[in-house]
Amino acid sequence: MKNETKIDLDNTAEAFAYKSDQQLRKAQVMFTLMNQNWLVSLGAGLTSLAVKWNLPVKGLIRSTIFEQFVGGESLDQTIDTIKTLDRFKVQAILDYGAEGKETEADFDRTKEEFIRVVRFAATRPNVPLMGIKITGLARFALLEKLNPLVRLTDQTVEINTGLLTPSEKQEWERVVSRTVEICETGANLHIGIVIDAEESWIQDTIDALTMQVMTVFNQKAAVVFNTVQLYRHDRLAFLKRSFALAQNRKAVLGVKIVRGAYMEKERKRALERNETVLIQPDKVASDRDFNAAIDFCLNHLDRISLIVASHNEHSVQHTVEKLLDADLPLNHPHVHFSQLFGMSDHITFNLAKAGCNVSKYLPYGPIADVIPYLMRRAQENSSVAGQTSRELFLIRKEVARRKL
Repeated sequence: MKNETKIDLDNTAEAFAYKSDQQLRKAQVMFTLMNQNWLVSLGAGLTSLAVKWNLPVKGLIRSTIFEQFVGGESLDQTIDTIKTLDRFKVQAILDYGAEGKETEADFDRTKEEFIRVVRFAATRPNVPLMGIKITGLARFALLEKLNPLVRLTDQTVEINTGLLTPSEKQEWERVVSRTVEICETGANLHIGIVIDAEESWIQDTIDALTMQVMTVFNQKAAVVFNTVQLYRHDRLAFLKRSFALAQNRKAVLGVKIVRGAYMEKERKRALERNETVLIQPDKVASDRDFNAAIDFCLNHLDRISLIVASHNEHSVQHTVEKLLDADLPLNHPHVHFSQLFGMSDHITFNLAKAGCNVSKYLPYGPIADVIPYLMRRAQENSSVAGQTSRELFLIRKEVARRKL
């Protein structure tokens, strides 16, 4: 008899079993507010200004959007959440919310915190991976200056530093050194390092650096993972090129497939500068390339380790169907599903119940540091058609089931 190819993602009893009645009610209020696009836009601007001006708003932020989407202000504060997830067979990908730093001292502190996360993860059986942002380790302007100087083919990955000043070259060497140290620690302690995607005007630099360290540390297994944003129309070809490069270097390609979180910002900048818009022409094209990327990875699971980081039910079901059609186990060691903490619990916990490898992407950090992340979450939810409405519908369904 053929295996069932669908997982019931509408089972709200499973999806929200980890939430108390009070937590569920708070989530309902939060998503009700986030369902108002004008309110999200206004709130994002005011919140950033309030934090910048040191207005007394951190308590309000902490008890609302921060509590919904962030694991805590420190690594130790994530422990209770990690333990709760573990009870429901859900893993965690820890993500220190540092980005947009500008000083060498900040970069060194962030590197040390990333290494601390790796060591912490090694003591937790359900924390197999951690996420990092290169903008936590490098000056944005330096990454941007290098971006047009990158060459990444199926044979070669190069970053031409010839146009840098002597001090910039030394600065870049420190960026590489920090990245290598983090990845080396991950390799030694068997913790994967997931390097997040960022804006397109620094992404080529990030891709090149990631592929350089990946070809060193992924010789036996996937330690380093790059992130590919499929809302860009050029990324499916980039994925295939990355795989060819990894093959030529006899390395396992580690890849996290996402739709992406910078879409509105990317489109606005390209139009303002009269540059080519890298965004897909429509959602259909993005969905098509996302599923094609999944298929490509599943067809090469002997040499690709895949993280399906999606809040899209159809793409999740598509991946499940492909695994089962190929007689591959849902808990295949090279296939991992992931959703952001605070979102899409109906996907995460029902996948876990079915036996899949699945995690929550769990950010943490001081409120001021994670504000950019929080604003992206709020804006992403409001910009993706139906995302917040779907979350709210399922929460209300569970509230009704519990007769709250």
